[in-house]
Amino acid sequence: MIFSESLKKNQDFQRVYRAADSRANRYLVLYRLENGLSKNRIGISVSKKVGNSVVRHHMCRLIRESYRLNEKSLKPGYDLVVVVRPLAKSRSYREIESALLHLMKLQNLVQELSSENKDEKNLNRND
Repeated sequence: MIFSESLKKNQDFQRVYRAADSRANRYLVLYRLENGLSKNRIGISVSKKVGNSVVRHHMCRLIRESYRLNEKSLKPGYDLVVVVRPLAKSRSYREIESALLHLMKLQNLVQELSSENKDEKNLNRND
């Protein structure tokens, strides 16, 4: 993750849960809190209700990769916490990525791309 750090401490997660704005869909919940920094920090929470450790780690990797591939299009300066819901465990990467992007758009985290960036993004997808 080029522009981001991970949230690791319980107190950071608790601060985001208490004061943040949240949005949810069938598979994920996204909490967003301004952090006053020039970068985003992301934390991922997968409870034991989702599955065993292999399943939980797999979901964490899917979320992290979805975020990494789309972080250039996000506004900086937020602490984000993604909570995985139990329905997500049987979903594909594309469905998880779509759910994450949906929540990011609802939270107004996606910035408009300039025409140069759109052309570059289209070229990268065609490779």
